[in-house]
Amino acid sequence: MNETVVVVSIVSLIVIILLVGIPVRLTRLVGEGIARVVIGALFIFLINIAGDAAGIHLPINLFTVTVTGFLGIPGIVALIFIQQYVIS
Repeated sequence: MNETVVVVSIVSLIVIILLVGIPVRLTRLVGEGIARVVIGALFIFLINIAGDAAGIHLPINLFTVTVTGFLGIPGIVALIFIQQYVIS
């Protein structure tokens, strides 16, 4: 793709957003999603610290953080179950 097309597309998108505005609901949903992902990452970090003695280690990547952030405790349990019994 030509660089000019990309630059013109980005500039036109910025101009449209400035003229029309970003919907409040979209901004709230994106903010909530980001907050859940950050909380999921922190929760996995704490699980890794506490589970070190038991041999539980979950990788911190986008998939595991998203599952943990949106599903909470059942998500953590499912990830640990998958790691212990399905993958190993």
